[in-house]
Amino acid sequence: IMDDWPGYDLNLFTYPQHYYGDLEYVLIPHGIIVDRIERLAKDIMKDIGYSDIMVLCVLKGGYKFCADLVEHLKNISRNSDRFISMKVDFIRLKSYRNDQSMGEMQIIGGDDLSTLAGKNVLIVEDVVGTGRTMKALLSSIEKYKPNMIKVASLLVKRTSRSDGFRPDSHMRDQ
Repeated sequence: IMDDWPGYDLNLFTYPQHYYGDLEYVLIPHGIIVDRIERLAKDIMKDIGYSDIMVLCVLKGGYKFCADLVEHLKNISRNSDRFISMKVDFIRLKSYRNDQSMGEMQIIGGDDLSTLAGKNVLIVEDVVGTGRTMKALLSSIEKYKPNMIKVASLLVKRTSRSDGFRPDSHMRDQ
């Protein structure tokens, strides 16, 4: 999305009355997001090769995106000639304390990460910012020797502080 793009006019959409007066425009309509998530699911299945998947959902922001993406992955599995097993686990990443970076990332929740050994892992995150936290997570997970690790993100934030990390699948730059 370009910095100077004005967005879509609100008159093109219906939205809850409690937002009246608070919104000026719509940047990405719901239908585009739904279509793009479906496309991401197809790309993921092609990349992973219709193999079983261990999905790691990064909370809290990634929950809705993850649920929608997993539903599309399940639909593709149902309509293919091979059943794909999917297990979903949830983690939280903590790299800040009182708005200050701790320099070290902490993984909270989730099963014992050693169970990822030999598995195809799909990390689902809502927004990748600088990429530092995701790189730290990948480094932590790689120690357990999964077969494959893919990262899916709904959005990638355009920032001058980016370290260049790009998810394997994402919607577009924010």
